[in-house]
This record gives sequence, C-alpha cells and structure tokens, in this order.
Amino acid sequence: MTSASRRTPESPLRVGIVGCGNVSRLYLPDFASLSGVELAACTDVDVDRAAALAERGGVRALAFDELLADPTIDVVLNLTPAPEHARVSLAAIEAGKHVYSEKPLATDLGAARAILVAADRRGVRVGCAPDTFLGGGLQTARDVLDSGAIGTALGAHAAVLHLGPERWHPDPEGFFGPGGGPLLDVGPYYIAALVSLLGPVVEVDAIGRATGGTRRIGSGPRAGTTFVATAPTYVIASYRFASGVVAGFTASFDVVASAAPHLEIHGTEGSILIGDPNVFDGEVSLQRLGADAWEKVPLRSDAGSVRGIGLAEMTEAITSGRPHRASGELAFHVLEILLATEAAIVGDARPIRSTVERPLPIRLTSP
Repeated sequence: MTSASRRTPESPLRVGIVGCGNVSRLYLPDFASLSGVELAACTDVDVDRAAALAERGGVRALAFDELLADPTIDVVLNLTPAPEHARVSLAAIEAGKHVYSEKPLATDLGAARAILVAADRRGVRVGCAPDTFLGGGLQTARDVLDSGAIGTALGAHAAVLHLGPERWHPDPEGFFGPGGGPLLDVGPYYIAALVSLLGPVVEVDAIGRATGGTRRIGSGPRAGTTFVATAPTYVIASYRFASGVVAGFTASFDVVASAAPHLEIHGTEGSILIGDPNVFDGEVSLQRLGADAWEKVPLRSDAGSVRGIGLAEMTEAITSGRPHRASGELAFHVLEILLATEAAIVGDARPIRSTVERPLPIRLTSP
C-alpha cells in the first residue's frame, strides 16, 4: 500500500524533491500556488545544496534513502540530471511512491519502459514534464484547432533556434550529452505540444550536424573551460502523424538570432500561430482563409501558468481516480520520437547523384 492510498481526498499529497540544482529553483517559487500538493522534504548528493533548498522552502533535508523510506511522503519530484532520471524514478517506485519527473522520462527507451512497467506493477502513477501544454497558451490553441477554425489540419512547423546554455550555465556538459542537445533538452516542449495538438507520430526522418563540436563554458568558476558535445546541436526533422498531418521541426544550439515562429499549424481553412511551447502563456493568433491579417486569440483564463501544474494535475487525478494528462505514456511517446530523430540523423542517407556549382553573385556597379 502506498502512503498516498492512506490519505483522504481532502489531504494534500506530500512531495519530496530529489535533486536540488538549478531546476529546483524554478519549481520552488510556484509550489505554494499548486493545489493538492505540499512540499515536505528534499535531498541531493550535495548535502549543502539540499540544506540551502530546505531552508528556502521551509522543509526537511534528508538523505535519499531516508526520503524514500519516509511513509509521510507520497510523491517524488525527480529533478536530477537526465542520466539519473531512470535510476531515481525506479527507486522511488520500488519504495511505493508516485513519481513526477523532469523531462526526459529517461535517456533510452528500455529504461523508460522499465519505469512504466514498474509503476504499473506497484500501482503508482508516473508523470513527466513538460507540462507547458497544460497552460493557457497551448490549451487555447487546442480550443481553436478543435473548433474547426482552420478546417482540416494539413501541416505544421516548429523551431527552437538559439545559442546553447554553455554561455550561462556553470556546468553545461549534461546539456550536450545523453539526454541533451537541443532535441532532448528543449525538444520535449515542442514535441509534447505537437502531440497534444495533433496526436501521435508514426514516422520520423532527420538530418543533423555538429556532434563532436567543441563548446566553451562562459560563466562560473570553470569559465573558459572547453568540452566536446556528444549530442547533435543542429537538427532538421520531419514527422508524419497518424492523422496524416506532416510537420517539420528545426532544433539548434548554434543560432545567434532567428525570426522563425516557434510553432505554426496550417489547415484547409486557416493557420494558427503559437508562441513558445517552453512557456505556459505563449500568444496564439489565427488567420482565416480570405482574411488579410492575423487576429490575436484571447488566452484561456482557466488554465494555470506556473511550473509544476502537471504535478498538481497528476495529484488531483490520483485523488479522483482518473487518468492524468502529463503522463508517463505521453512522455514515453515523446522520448521515442526524439530518440528516433537522433537515430535518423545517422541512419541511411538518401543519395543525390547530380551536382552543381554555386551561381556567381551579382556584382554591384557604380551609378
């Protein structure tokens, strides 16, 4: 029996944070506004870091094993680095805790599948970020799409184009290794958004470059140190959805500046322009067939826009006995898409046998 199963519907589920690094500081300010959850404890391999978060949050700092053994803790919020997600989630599940993990669910499909199997066996829930698709921006886009305002959806395009986190993060190597790169680090926001709007993906293709590129740390005590990226840092992918919709996705940590829209969906009767899926309240605009301009769509006011709404929604679903939305199954599908994208980059290339020289530039003449 899990500790959660012993609680009444009125009781908040008590959460223990595992991993007290940079991501935990994003969750902590919004925790008090989340319904149905109560922060109870935290742990980290760095005891000083755990103590600092505990002091800020007014909770106990525990050893990892102590947190898992504590019968008053119902849910583990797994905020460890991506390579540790599977190990921590599996240990929490074995201890009878529900788990909500930062993305990705794991860094390989075998480990991700093991998490879902273990949770099913133990009768606990698994949720996973990103939960931004539950915010006002993407839920408004879903309303527009489901209303038929753009007719039948035909195609979509998403783009995350900026420089990498090595410029500001003091320990950025994890963003460029297994579970990292623009695909696995930022890509989940975009792919989860696309799947939430358009349904499951059935086919993937991709090209990419820059695996093995040297990156330079730009801040902190290790500033100036270099390391080598083992994940591709510029990727162009294409996806075919079960519905027949086709989509393109460009993801890069090598772009100085871009004016490309974050997300567009095009249909037989119009187009939707959607703001950054990495935030909860990205703007939504609609242009109908025959119109001359975009019209801004007011965002839904009933959808929360704070970090952790996926966790809160999961705990409410546990209490009411219904499925939750930011589920392990959704996270598994998103991970499968992104890992298939990586695999397609180094898969069989389609050769082009013709060639051509670049046309000469036009030279300007003096007036």
